[in-house]
Amino acid sequence: MKIECNGNDLCEAVGRVIKAVSARSTNPVLEGIRMTAEDGTLTLSATDLELSIEHMIRADVIESGETVVPGKLFGDFVKKLTSQNIVLSANGSRLKIDYERSEGEFGCYSADQFPEINRVEDTQHFEMKNSEFRDLVNKVAFSVCTDDSHPTLKGVLFEINESDVVAVALDGYRLAKCVKPLIATTAETSIVVPVRAIMEISKLVPDNDDVVMFYMHKNYLMVRLDATTITTRLIDGDFVNYRQIVPQHFDTHVYIPKALFEDAIDRAVLMARTEKNNYLVRFDITETNMTVKSRSDVGNVEENLPVKTDGADISISFNARYFTEFLHCMNCDTIVLNLTNATSACVVSPAGSVDEYIYLVLPVRSV
Repeated sequence: MKIECNGNDLCEAVGRVIKAVSARSTNPVLEGIRMTAEDGTLTLSATDLELSIEHMIRADVIESGETVVPGKLFGDFVKKLTSQNIVLSANGSRLKIDYERSEGEFGCYSADQFPEINRVEDTQHFEMKNSEFRDLVNKVAFSVCTDDSHPTLKGVLFEINESDVVAVALDGYRLAKCVKPLIATTAETSIVVPVRAIMEISKLVPDNDDVVMFYMHKNYLMVRLDATTITTRLIDGDFVNYRQIVPQHFDTHVYIPKALFEDAIDRAVLMARTEKNNYLVRFDITETNMTVKSRSDVGNVEENLPVKTDGADISISFNARYFTEFLHCMNCDTIVLNLTNATSACVVSPAGSVDEYIYLVLPVRSV
């Protein structure tokens, strides 16, 4: 293989595919990036057998061929070579890189050792606006479970309906659900997408109103974004029946200015962030006031916020971190806390948008 390409194009391509390089593997080739040169293009590929990313760039292909380079080392090296053209020459187990009047050399693997990336047929698919997809991921992905004992919950549930998609993530202490409209779909189905894959796709999708199309085939999901193709294996198994978890009736509804509440919670977290205290904050809610209290060995804070409460007064405690992550992804003026008692789940939503987004969080016992 021998090609000449632009250093900036190569650096961008490596930066995209390296997200799928295996961080630790018993198979060293999975820590590499495959480069395939043919027909005026250089295709870079990486996979950890769950997530695969490919990116194509234009190149002057002097001699077609392919090789596998060490991903992290090659990525760090080409970051320093964005301002000039680069010549890559692979011969056996070595890759030579020529730039300006200098050169470097890498040990590499045979492309025959690199696993084949699954191809998803353009059969079933659904499509939605880029901006809607990014907002959906932003509002649910932080609630995904990180515990290996619950593999199904390490992904985001996508329920694809005739006109919308429902995304749900939960970890046993909180649940986030977001509904977004679809442009079109060829199938009504449910899939569970690994959170790592959905986050990487979200990062690559531009924040605009163009349309992104997702292809589904067997147990794989694929999306093409210009010159980049991302393929992920879906998570097998039944997702939790989240509808049984979300309460339908509440005794108290508390309307709070989102900006004031977020600032108060951020300050409370500063005082509560000790392992012993577990970020505990307490809300004492009356008809027109909510007192946010946080106490620990490092200090105390007590803030009073103006609220409008429909229903009975209530005192309830939470892990404050579960509120900071939720509030930081919201872009509304007022939020609503829907409560029943000090031991029942709290369901939070933007005022007037409960059909689009809800966030459920379990209370904790006050000490």
